[in-house]
Amino acid sequence: MAGTAVNGTDGAGRERFLADAAARGLHVDVVERPPARSLEEAAGILGITPADIVKSLVVKHKDGTFLFALIPGDRQISWPKLRSLVGVNKLSLPPADIALDATGYERGTITPLGSTTAWPVYADATITGRRISMGAGAHGYSAFVDADSLTKALGAVVADISEPG
Repeated sequence: MAGTAVNGTDGAGRERFLADAAARGLHVDVVERPPARSLEEAAGILGITPADIVKSLVVKHKDGTFLFALIPGDRQISWPKLRSLVGVNKLSLPPADIALDATGYERGTITPLGSTTAWPVYADATITGRRISMGAGAHGYSAFVDADSLTKALGAVVADISEPG
């Protein structure tokens, strides 16, 4: 789906997202939407619930590597559960500039699809069995995708890694 990019980074990010989804045989629907000031506002614009928007969070290991955590919008990372699953005693959310360097995406556009580095993906089990919305690599765009197809295409570890927000 071609469109006019807001800026060069956004256009490149959306194209990376779409190219990676296509390479994985993953069907995604990308929709253009007005800017939203919150996840709740974005859900309202898209006509879905906050739980249907899956946040792609970049998580940093103390060794300097990263992973993606896919968490429903109405939930948050359970740090003890994620640390236990990954087998480490320290994980953190990096500053925005570090997340950008790690993925090639700005906050609000981050997705494992098309990331400049293919970091491991951990998906919360509550996203499965339904159609979800997620970042599409560019501001002003959201992607809709079948969560089970997404986790399979990404080789994601699906587990209980969240708690109510």
